[in-house]
Formats: sequence, structure tokens, C-alpha cells
Amino acid sequence: MSTILIVTEIQNGSIREASYELASFAQKLGGSVKSLVMGQGVDALAEEFSKKGGGEVLVAEHESLANYNAEAASSAILAAVAASGADVVLISNTPSGWDVAPRVAAALDCAFVSDCFQIAEGPVLQRRVFNGKLDAIVSVEGTVVATMQPGATSAFEGSSDGSVSKLDVSIDAGALRTRFVETKQAESKGVDLTKADIIVSGGRGVGAPEKFQEVIEPLAQILGGAMGASRPVVDAGWLPHEYQVGSSGQVVQPKLYIACGISGAIQHLVGMKTSNFIIAINKDPDAPIFEVADLGVVADLFEVVPALTKAVQAAKGG
Repeated sequence: MSTILIVTEIQNGSIREASYELASFAQKLGGSVKSLVMGQGVDALAEEFSKKGGGEVLVAEHESLANYNAEAASSAILAAVAASGADVVLISNTPSGWDVAPRVAAALDCAFVSDCFQIAEGPVLQRRVFNGKLDAIVSVEGTVVATMQPGATSAFEGSSDGSVSKLDVSIDAGALRTRFVETKQAESKGVDLTKADIIVSGGRGVGAPEKFQEVIEPLAQILGGAMGASRPVVDAGWLPHEYQVGSSGQVVQPKLYIACGISGAIQHLVGMKTSNFIIAINKDPDAPIFEVADLGVVADLFEVVPALTKAVQAAKGG
């Protein structure tokens, strides 16, 4: 039976929601659940996490852990793995997780599986590949470090029995090659999709940047909503990053979300799947976007979207 170590992440003085999702994964996996909380003055957070799926929580206190530092965090995680005897290490697939997880796996000389959305006994991990067109099932023997997609499962609900204990961590602050300087909050600019009641988003299936202005934007405007996009669109330079919906863009929850030509990679789904009503338009009947859609239209978006725009315009008497 596996021993699972959850590596929590603290943001703005609280444990991130994604860490509670790791607790949900760990509870479903079974086995002995242990967790690591790193920082300074984090006893209260550790106590709370122990009662919400965290199991036995190890607290690593050190001045070098007060703010994120990859070297210091790696040292703390390795100490927690040694203390807990964990053979499954779960880390959120966040920017800091991307940074620290491979370091830990390399130090342990063990398997590393990134960007997973499901885990089962074995452990057997699932991750989407080829922009969500295929699911890869990875069976691992021995110790594994896995990063899990935020939003791929619900956060742990209810209460559980747990405990809190101190973890001895040896970190030579003077030997660290990197140091924390300051946190800068970027000024918000462009489109704030989080406040939109209606979002019409386009994906790579739109075909070209000019098609957003010709096809997607008119529908968004006639509905009184905003235009969004998937990550491949932004990566291709078709639209600025502020239009991106997904785990690395904006997480939205509008009353109506219309996905046009979006296959539905997990990174996009986690950013919009809690929308009140989702309409998906895609030629591929096996597109993952249909898994979360309330209404799915298997058709050519260039036929459906303009017709829908005209229908709304006619209904408004325009």
C-alpha cells in the first residue's frame, strides 16, 4: 500500500485550493496520507490542513522557506520524503510545481509524471497529450513524483483525522544560489473575462487570426459578452494573453460559455468548466470539450456561429 506525500503550496497567507485537490486525489488513491507544509508561522495552516484530508502533516519551518525558493523547497520536500517513507509525491501543476517537482524527482532518481488529471492505485496516472486529443495512461513501479492539474478534481470536502508534527530541515541559507528579492503584482490590463456574464471563445479550429474578428467577435458583441481564446491561439500570437481562458490564463465562471473550435485540453477545461451553461461547437465528436458541455454541436463552426449571430440579431430586431 502506498504512502502518499502531499506537498502543499501557500499563497497570500493561505493554503491554495489546489493543495486541497491533492488531498482529494490522495484520499481516492488510498494508503497512508501525509503532507508537507513549508514556511514560517504556518502551524495554524498545518492544523487546518490535517483536518481536511492532509493526514499526518509535517511542518518545515525555516527563514529560507518564508518565500518560495526552489533550492530550499527541494531540501524540505526531500526531508519529508525521507521522514514519511513516501513512494508517491503529489505536487500541484503550478509555476512553482513546474520548478520544484523535477528537481525532487532527479534527486530521488525516480519516475516523474507531469500534468496529470487522474491517479489510481498502482499508481496509474493519466495525462492528456497532443493538445488533449489523446489520454496517456502511465503505470509506475517504485517511487514517483507527479504534478496534478489544478481543477482536475474537486477539493477535499468534509473532515478527517490528522496530526501535526515538526520536521527537521537542514538548509544552509548562505549556500543557496538563489534568493528571494520581492514580489511584484502585475497591473491588470486588457480584458477582464472574470466579470463577463457571457464569453464566446475560439480555439485553434478558428483557423486564422482574422477569423476571430470576422466570426467570433460578432457573436460575442451581439450577445453583449466578451471574446476569449484557448492557449494555442495565444501561443500562436493570434490574440494577446489577456484573452486566454485556462489554468495559465483566466479562470472564468460566466452564465454562458460558448466554445468554438476548442478541443478541450485539460488546461482549458479547468479554466471554464464551472460556467453556468456551456455550449461547445466542434467538428470532432470525440473532442474532450463535449465532456463538460451542457449542449454539444458537432458541426462546422463557420456555418453555425454566423447563423447564430444572425438569429440573435434578428431576435433583437437588428
